[in-house]
Amino acid sequence: MSTRYTTHMRPRPEVDTSVVVPLDVRLMHVASSLMLTAVVVCALVAGVWALVRLPAFALNGITVLGDVEHNNAVTLRANVAARLTGNFFTADLARVRAAFEAVPWVRSASVAREFPNRLRVTLQEHSPVAYWGDDGESRMVNSYGEVFEANVGELDDEKMPRLRGPDSQSQQVLAMYRTLAPVFSELTLALESLELTGRGSWRARVAHGAVIELGRGSTAEVMVRMQRLAQTLVQATSKLGRKVTAIESADLRYDNGYALRLRGVSTTDVPAVR
Repeated sequence: MSTRYTTHMRPRPEVDTSVVVPLDVRLMHVASSLMLTAVVVCALVAGVWALVRLPAFALNGITVLGDVEHNNAVTLRANVAARLTGNFFTADLARVRAAFEAVPWVRSASVAREFPNRLRVTLQEHSPVAYWGDDGESRMVNSYGEVFEANVGELDDEKMPRLRGPDSQSQQVLAMYRTLAPVFSELTLALESLELTGRGSWRARVAHGAVIELGRGSTAEVMVRMQRLAQTLVQATSKLGRKVTAIESADLRYDNGYALRLRGVSTTDVPAVR
């Protein structure tokens, strides 16, 4: 007969073996880590700075693309080179763009870097469609209705119309000209100039010198008066034995017709067509 003995073991009490690190020691460890990190960062910055200043990255040239009809390498170099600073990495592209856009005839410029030591500039030149301001001024209007200044002696086509008005309304003046010119052309009259006066009234002048007072209003309102003239002018001048080109002046600022002056004929009132 076997006897089983059971022994009951009491668990040992747990002993806390962790060591409490004093606060000042922990602060020293944190400070050491921060100092090491700062040293590494400074070393990286210094290395990068030394790298970007290598002679291999000094700007060696500029590639110019786009519209260069009125500018050449000599002109661009004279106007831009003195304003360029920095190298491939440090060159201020906004400043480079502004330098190119300050060159006569340049409407806009876009600038990009070409690794490792060049810049690429794409230019858009102004496309003039009319003179702007009084005779003798060197300002023009481009195809966007923007006023710009350049040497008018460089124009290929000097037979542009002359537009006048507040600079802030140059787009409106150009839009009105583009609307009216075909109507004048149908009357065999070339619209030579168009002015938006300080009082907001439109005044046109045709190639042979006749002045047409168009009055105030929007494009639609002015066109109503202009169509009235177009519908009756040939008939009115024929009755007086004159051609359309005999017009000296016309005043369309009437609700029921217009006043017409022809060479050799006193002022004539022409009623509106019903």
